[in-house]
Amino acid sequence: MTDTETAITPAPRRDALDSRDLTAPQRSVDAFVNDFMRELNYGQGVSLARSSVNDQYLALARTVRHHLQARWMTTLVKQWDLQAKTVCYLSAEYLLGRQLDNALLASDMDDIVEEGLGQLGMTLGTLRGQEIEPGLGNGGLGRLAACFIDSLATMSVPCIGYGIRYEYGIFRQTFVDGWQVEQSDPWLALGNPWEFPHPENSVRVQFGGHTEKVTDDNGVERSTWVPEWDVQGVPYNYMVPGYRNGRVNTLRLWSATATRAFDLASFNSGDYVDAVRGQTFAEKISAVLYPEDSTPQGKELRLQQQYFFVACSLHDFIDQVLPPEFDLRLLPERAIFQLNDTHPVIAVPELMRILMDEKGFEWADAWAITQQCFAYTCHTLLPEALEVWPVEVLGRLLPRHLEIVYRINDDFLDGVRARFPGDEMRMRRMSIIAEFPERSVRMAYLATVAGAKVNGVAELHSQLLRDKVLPDFSDYWPDKFTNVTNGVTPRRFVRLANRQLSNLITEAIGPGWVTDLDRLEELEPFADDASFRERFRAVKKADKVRLAKLLRTRDSIELPTDMMLDIMVKRLHEYKRQTLKLLHIVTLYQQVISGEVAVEDITPRVFAFGAKAAPGYRMAKEIIGLINAVGRTVNEDKRLEGRLNVVFPANYNVTLAEKLIPAADLSEQISLAGKEASGTGNMKLALNGALTIGTDDGANIEIRRLVGDDNFFLFGLVEPEVEALQTAGYHPASYYEKDPTLRAAIDLIASGAFSGDGQYSFEPVVSNLLNDDRFLVLADYAAYLEAQTRVDAAYADPDRWSRSAILNVARCGFFSSDRAMRDYIDRIWHTPPVLDD
Repeated sequence: MTDTETAITPAPRRDALDSRDLTAPQRSVDAFVNDFMRELNYGQGVSLARSSVNDQYLALARTVRHHLQARWMTTLVKQWDLQAKTVCYLSAEYLLGRQLDNALLASDMDDIVEEGLGQLGMTLGTLRGQEIEPGLGNGGLGRLAACFIDSLATMSVPCIGYGIRYEYGIFRQTFVDGWQVEQSDPWLALGNPWEFPHPENSVRVQFGGHTEKVTDDNGVERSTWVPEWDVQGVPYNYMVPGYRNGRVNTLRLWSATATRAFDLASFNSGDYVDAVRGQTFAEKISAVLYPEDSTPQGKELRLQQQYFFVACSLHDFIDQVLPPEFDLRLLPERAIFQLNDTHPVIAVPELMRILMDEKGFEWADAWAITQQCFAYTCHTLLPEALEVWPVEVLGRLLPRHLEIVYRINDDFLDGVRARFPGDEMRMRRMSIIAEFPERSVRMAYLATVAGAKVNGVAELHSQLLRDKVLPDFSDYWPDKFTNVTNGVTPRRFVRLANRQLSNLITEAIGPGWVTDLDRLEELEPFADDASFRERFRAVKKADKVRLAKLLRTRDSIELPTDMMLDIMVKRLHEYKRQTLKLLHIVTLYQQVISGEVAVEDITPRVFAFGAKAAPGYRMAKEIIGLINAVGRTVNEDKRLEGRLNVVFPANYNVTLAEKLIPAADLSEQISLAGKEASGTGNMKLALNGALTIGTDDGANIEIRRLVGDDNFFLFGLVEPEVEALQTAGYHPASYYEKDPTLRAAIDLIASGAFSGDGQYSFEPVVSNLLNDDRFLVLADYAAYLEAQTRVDAAYADPDRWSRSAILNVARCGFFSSDRAMRDYIDRIWHTPPVLDD
């Protein structure tokens, strides 16, 4: 038995689809009401009078999805007939957001649904609020994947997204006395109407055991894997609709179950725990996104997750998507497997294993195919974020794959040795196998060796990737490296998230911008139109009022709507420098309470944070605790009422982002130069009319170049200056000693002024800033404060600020994920759209 074989007789293949079955529901209010009531009565089994809001939401979701399913079936039939090259996007994360609004937008059903529900005494807003978004991502990586598959569907490019159906997803964040507490996120508890399970297409995935040498019928010695245990992967399909173009692609997420879920003999003997042990053991693989990996068990579980989903996905594409008897030598003409960071890189030896051990290919042929089938996107510049797997762990879980990795490395180093004879240090630097501090497999190196292309995600990031992260590989394969700057989907983050701004834009330039974001440049002349600027400000005010209403209901937070909204929303990591923003707030507070600055001279601001810290990231949790402590103190001080306010709603997610981002005035993008790969929050905020204060880092550089220096608040060291300072020896305490304003802010924190009872002074944060400060917060502090004075001056002139905000919107069409997909297609994938005849 092979390690990835179909566990249950497969369903009829996709060529069995009959176009006579593809009848779309009628589009009218009466037809919608009839369809909705049928779903409510016969799908949910309740009458309208007895139905709950959840019943009504589920009935609505299924009614709306019917309008997409006929298009989905048509897309599958066309794809089967044409056998067009397909993007197989392998990602451990998909931060999808709520699906109902996106489905309504794609199917153009908004007005019909609003009117139909009204006739039944319901409101769309109430049912919309019932949906729980899938917590299948941690931040930008997962949201980027969701944007990309949305764009590919809208551009009619064949794509299958592959990932994991985490039962509990990313954790639900709560605050207890200001400290982050993680809770499970049971997002599936009330049902999920957007998924289609197909247990008949389950895939068996095996682990452990050992390898043996065997001689095949031709007398050739081969290695074979003798696994020890297995699990089953059940696919759940999601529709990914294009924007009103008739195409619906597929997202396929895998859920782990036991191959033998229930042991009746154990149950009958009274051992009820052992009876379900197999199921419990298997389900842990797809239970939680990114299990905490500070323990050996956590590390091993992460590797199990990664192999599980790529093994399922490769098997699915080869055995279910490709036609029978397909010549796998032509696989590069039918598929490109995009590795979204290092999490899915174990797919490389898995494809080699399938080709050699299951399909009978020789090594050279299998490697030639594999090298053309993969491309790798690197999303980081932090060495610790480039995944490595100890040989001991990889060999114990996947012994055959470790053999294949060793062979790939040997052959690769033979080529390096031939090109650079005698350069043993280069050999050590480029080896896929690291020898120190423990023998490990460097997954980024494996992806680079195997991939047809390697890309970064912003101009600076891609340059640093070539020059500093993978310099030897860039020297060896200069043409393999390219750049694709990230983008975001305008459908979700402007058209859905900011309906009033969308209407204003459409009134000014027409509706075509939704699928051609470059057309936003037509807004430029309106920046000089006083009446348009006034309407633009009215939209921003309405967005703040909407956000205030949400936070009052969701978090019991009172948000002032007549102050600048200064937001920093992103994953909590020290390189993103939430501490720098915090020091600005503490400085303003200290200056007021000391009498140094009159409160009336402070620009009224609300500082809004949104961030989760990884469960095992202690310093990040300390920073969250300090942010909340400072916020509590500032908000309770009557002297600052109407001038300074700090809000930190818990559990920042896509749903909250869709309300918070449109309301923002100022976007904080203040990472240390050379550390942020790209960022996408910066793009979303600029497209919604927020001005950026930021460093020359990631995509900030491209935003600043496009919007102009007059419409961007630049500060801080640039990347060469960062490197020079760190090389010369950075001493953060010296900045503390020579800057009295900085010293006063840090001393106030250290004094316990924000600790309530004064007993806890956030010593870990203070000590880290003064003695380590790896990301140069103190070095950039003075420049940051100076930039904030420029912000104050600009905001004091509403017309000037509105003009700059409109120009940000008009000049950021480049940051559409549609453009990013065109770049991937042109530079990496070569997967043309499949258009209607």
